[in-house]
Amino acid sequence: MNYLYLILNLGSLSIPFLFSFHPKLKFYTLWKPLFIGILLSMFIFIPWDIVFTYKGFWGFNGNYLIGTSIFNLPLEEWLFFICIPYACVFTHYALLHYFPNLGISKKLTKLISYILMLVFSILIIYNYDKWYTLINFTLALVLIFVTVKYRIQILSKFYITFLVMLIPFFVVNGVLTGSFIKNEVVWYNNAENLNFRLFTIPVEDSIYAFSLILIPLFIIEHFNSKTKI
Repeated sequence: MNYLYLILNLGSLSIPFLFSFHPKLKFYTLWKPLFIGILLSMFIFIPWDIVFTYKGFWGFNGNYLIGTSIFNLPLEEWLFFICIPYACVFTHYALLHYFPNLGISKKLTKLISYILMLVFSILIIYNYDKWYTLINFTLALVLIFVTVKYRIQILSKFYITFLVMLIPFFVVNGVLTGSFIKNEVVWYNNAENLNFRLFTIPVEDSIYAFSLILIPLFIIEHFNSKTKI
């Protein structure tokens, strides 16, 4: 099924895009900072992706691709960095719209952040020779540190909304890693990760998603704080 990865991307985007124009949500008003944030994240994740694909740290099954590549990355992989962050950021703000009090205290947010940074630091120290683990957890550690310092209110809500996002994440990423199909769309060299999987999904992927979403959220909130001054 050559269109599987493309269908997953467009399917993830379709409903959030359509509901972006809902008169109560008006998510389209956030498009400018959202796409700046997505573009910034692509400047980080695309070169990383290109190098890891070239080195064989991960790769793609051509049976599920349309066959068009840019810099040795399938077109679907490029779309992934647009469609998935868009859908997830939309979900974040939609949840906050319908549950405006959703979130945790500043004290608890700091505690969770410090615990995560400690765990990530330990994993980095003991797995510095595994490239996916090293780069992935280092980026997440830096992002959490910066966000705690400058925009902690994002994390107080994101720690909750991300748990909700993990539900569709396990479905989409599960398909990509072979949970519901004969062979995986994306394969991984387990020598470069912890070789610990949630079903078929490398545990690093959940932190990868965390960082991918947090970057545009940070940019949007930074933009909103500037416009309120």
